[in-house]
Amino acid sequence: MVQYNFKKITVVPTGKDFIDIILSRTQRQTPTVVHKGYAISRIRQFYMRKVKYTQQNYHDKLSTIIEEFPRLDDIHPFYGDLLHVLYNKDHYKLALGQINTARNLIGKIAKDYVKLLKYGDSLYRCKSLKVAALGRMCTVIKRVGPSLAYLEQIRQHMARLPSIDPNTRTILICGYPNVGKSSFINKITRADVDVQPYAFTTKSLFVGHTDYKYLRYQVIDTPGILDRPFEDRNIIEMCSITALAHLRAAVLFFLDISGSCGYSIAQQAALFHSIKSLFMNKPLIIVCNKTDLQALEGISEDDKKLVMEMKAEAMKTLIGQGGEPTNDERVLLTMSTLTEEGVIAVKNAACERLLDQRVELKMKSKKLNDCLNRFHVAMPKPRDQKERPPCIPEAVLEAKAKKAEQAAEKQKKLEKDLEDENGGAGVYSASLRKHYILANDEWKEDIMPEILDGHNVYDFVDPDILQRLEELEREEGMRQEQEADDDFEMDGAELTPEEQEALAEIRKKKRLLIQQHRMKKSTAESRPTVPRKFDKDKKYTSERMGRQLSTLGLDPTLAINRARSKSRGRKRERSVDRGDQNGTDDMDVDGNQPNKKLRLRSRSQSRSRSKSRPPYEVVPGEGLKDSAQKKKAVKLAEKSHKKRNKDARKGEADRIDASSIQIGFILHKLYTESCELSYPLLEVALKALKGLYGYRGESYCGLI
Repeated sequence: MVQYNFKKITVVPTGKDFIDIILSRTQRQTPTVVHKGYAISRIRQFYMRKVKYTQQNYHDKLSTIIEEFPRLDDIHPFYGDLLHVLYNKDHYKLALGQINTARNLIGKIAKDYVKLLKYGDSLYRCKSLKVAALGRMCTVIKRVGPSLAYLEQIRQHMARLPSIDPNTRTILICGYPNVGKSSFINKITRADVDVQPYAFTTKSLFVGHTDYKYLRYQVIDTPGILDRPFEDRNIIEMCSITALAHLRAAVLFFLDISGSCGYSIAQQAALFHSIKSLFMNKPLIIVCNKTDLQALEGISEDDKKLVMEMKAEAMKTLIGQGGEPTNDERVLLTMSTLTEEGVIAVKNAACERLLDQRVELKMKSKKLNDCLNRFHVAMPKPRDQKERPPCIPEAVLEAKAKKAEQAAEKQKKLEKDLEDENGGAGVYSASLRKHYILANDEWKEDIMPEILDGHNVYDFVDPDILQRLEELEREEGMRQEQEADDDFEMDGAELTPEEQEALAEIRKKKRLLIQQHRMKKSTAESRPTVPRKFDKDKKYTSERMGRQLSTLGLDPTLAINRARSKSRGRKRERSVDRGDQNGTDDMDVDGNQPNKKLRLRSRSQSRSRSKSRPPYEVVPGEGLKDSAQKKKAVKLAEKSHKKRNKDARKGEADRIDASSIQIGFILHKLYTESCELSYPLLEVALKALKGLYGYRGESYCGLI
């Protein structure tokens, strides 16, 4: 099935834009520097490349235009005639022919000038030949500028054409303007065609799709047709005539029997008879619309006679030429698109008629006979009067029954199943006792006794049980609220006087800590960070921590020892593994006699250089895959520093001493202005320099 999609045609640029595109691409994609000192062969090759590249770009662009636009002789006759109606195929072919001629001329120009460039004897002559070649190519494109603009207009219009498949199942709607064709397609498809109470609202073909018996049907709404000579019809009417002539479809001829469209039934009948030659070999249905305004039985006798004549003509246009329909009820139908009465019946009748015709045509074709020869359907005939039912072994039947029973046992019965088994809704009542959790399942269905051991059971039930239950629920709610309260504070009523003093001290300390935290938080950005060794207030000392813990009644010894062990630096100790590797056994060393060799070895090992990581070992978190990738990254980083180091530029690792810059500036001023300064003034300046920069100032003063 061939699909025509004209929306994929590439945009056709104007003549000026065409030239700009090609020349800018040539400038960007070819070398741009040439010197007169080059060898003449290199100069010739330089300019020949530019000429060939420009010609190739022109050739590719023009070839794309010629190939993407459809050839009227190769596409379906429906699209060929439709394009002829819309654009005049003579002008269309002439425009494409001019584009083809321009492509050939540009190729010939490039060939001639490449031949001349082979004999260019200087840079100037080669450049002049290149300019002439490109200029002549651009002149050819300028001359076909009107053809390019015409093809671009055609492309834009073709992109707006509906995608119609001429070979699929199609329903075609035709008739006078304003008879309800667009309303009908809007009812049976998802198309949204504009509907207005005046003629020629629909000015082009519109397509919708509907389903019938799991098959997709294509519904085409055509513009209205007037009853006038063929040569007097405009482009809008010719679109409808083209669709009727070339599409193999079921035709619905709409008839407005109310006359509200502005045309009488006689005029509509005249149109029908003028175009009935286009209905040959197509299923035709006469649809009488707007029955909500005028019923078919209520029209005059003359109009009814005209309708019957159209019906008789429609009966001749069924499956074969001159064939007689088997059912004339599907030839003349009535409906109203306003009330939607009869709309679905018209759609179903059209689909059925079209389907019958397509099946009949396929049955008559030779392709069916070729297919039937490939297979044979055998139909067994009875050889006697004896019945032979299917024989299934008993073992198989038993296995199936057993399997079905097992499946039924595994499947849990639902309340719905129990309801269906026990009389259905209204008869079966679901038992809630079967869900009780009791020590014995047999107790679930027991009936509560009224008399037990000679006593009335109801006498032992508290009459205030509901009230007590409400009190218990209120008490439980109050307890839950108390547990959920996060701001629980000890009231101190049950504490001893000493505990109350400690609680007051704790609360006071808590308030002070909160205030200090808030002050620190408010001034965190502007407050500098001071190391603890410069803490003048001695806020972070172990002695103060010990005093505070002692006041709270706690032993501060463990906390102070732990703080000192954390702050004191640990000495490097020799590990047992290292001793094992060196072949020594520490268990054999006597604790009372110091081993001098062991002490010297541990000292030398502590002084020895620690093992460093290999330079290209990948560290987790660096984002590198392996050592090869890290080596490549390091090399790229070193390479990027070479130019800066070569120019002696400042890098991110260079240290900048601002005081040295200031000293140099002062020394330069003293040296240049020493003739104007007296000796006392110079001495004062040197002393100031010494005070500012310390010993470095002394060295600079000595230099002066």
